[in-house]
Amino acid sequence: MKNNLKLLFVSLGCDKNLVDTEFMLGMLRDDGIEMTDDEQEADIIIVNTCCFINDAKEESINTILEMAELKKEARLKSLIVTGCLAQRYKEEIVKEIPEVDAILGTNSYEDIVNAVHQSLEGKHYENFKTLEGLPTLHTKRSVTTGGHFAYLKIAEGCNKRCTYCIIPYIRGNYRSVPMEDLIAQAKELVAAGAKELILVAQETTLYGVDLYGEKSLHRLLDELNKIEGLFWIRIMYCYPEEIYEDLIDAMIRNKKVCHYLDIPIQHANDTILKRMGRRTSNADLVRIITHLRECIPDITLRTTLICGFPGETQEMHEELMQFINDMEFDRLGAFTYSPEEGTPAAEFTDQVDEELKKDWQADVMELQEEIIFDKNETMKGRELYVFIEGKVSDENAYVGRTYRDAPDVDGYIFINTEEELMTGDIAKVRVTGAYEYDLIGELI
Repeated sequence: MKNNLKLLFVSLGCDKNLVDTEFMLGMLRDDGIEMTDDEQEADIIIVNTCCFINDAKEESINTILEMAELKKEARLKSLIVTGCLAQRYKEEIVKEIPEVDAILGTNSYEDIVNAVHQSLEGKHYENFKTLEGLPTLHTKRSVTTGGHFAYLKIAEGCNKRCTYCIIPYIRGNYRSVPMEDLIAQAKELVAAGAKELILVAQETTLYGVDLYGEKSLHRLLDELNKIEGLFWIRIMYCYPEEIYEDLIDAMIRNKKVCHYLDIPIQHANDTILKRMGRRTSNADLVRIITHLRECIPDITLRTTLICGFPGETQEMHEELMQFINDMEFDRLGAFTYSPEEGTPAAEFTDQVDEELKKDWQADVMELQEEIIFDKNETMKGRELYVFIEGKVSDENAYVGRTYRDAPDVDGYIFINTEEELMTGDIAKVRVTGAYEYDLIGELI
């Protein structure tokens, strides 16, 4: 491969997809390809796509079409599409966008270098391995998150088959990454500067069931906690019904594990939960949330909700609003329901009007804003560690994250100080307002 070839990589969608992107970037870096962020300079463009909801699908398609235009007006020689949209709509992409030179499925990204070579030789390349096993990877990831935090994808796929979700069809059944591979990967990331590891999967709570015959996330936490130089371990995507006592105990005994759990519940009305194919009831959710807060009093709980699922009524929406008001989640995101072709819910006859979905979503987020402001006010006087994420221009202030804030989904807090700080620094602060913090302690 000639060393003067330049690659633009566009990564769309979730943090799990980003990990795949970082492995591909590592393989291409090792092959001697130079990276660029200027599409006009790119000889090769790779788009790692998402199609989880309709908006993501549209963004992926529009991005591919936009890059395809560069075949006419720029130096682009190779356009490659990978990821979820590629897995799901291979035939349509090949037929409708002939500018695409190579296309790889979700379990085939280990062959990205071969795809680049083949396409640059003028050959159309396709690779769609079965959705079993995991790619064989012998490269160090090229981390794109700034270096001070990194995502650790601990499993692939999902067995749940919720009626609204396309993921099992494009990512396959649940497959855990062997623990020794994760520990080796984690040590590499920390050696390269990562101080926070964020554990991600379609569902983290089932980690190890397929490999070790039992849930083993607690064992993984024990091992990660031993890594020198690692400051925080954060757990995302915990299905509430799979949270177990050994996991709670591991969160308590391992000091590097953030007292933070992301628990996507989707709704709180029993009828809607059943239609969604969820495995919890309203009473289950109340019990699980109450138990977590009793065991870990300072735990931060994040959740996500779907507004306007088929069959939802005003009364069901009001029940959800009451649940949110009662449970007082620390962090919450709400999305309007998106019918995905090929899923059972898309065929349900009682679809909700799009404007009503948006109204309900706005209701939820307005209520949550009030809850989070009040909860933040109660934090006044507490002392916490924060990750510095950047400086506020023209002010003696920085933006940062506490253990209560996951990157990209939870927002930032403001730290007032005249000291010079760097992105990735860890500092001690005192809470002075709902979103205001004063620097009080040393850097780590």
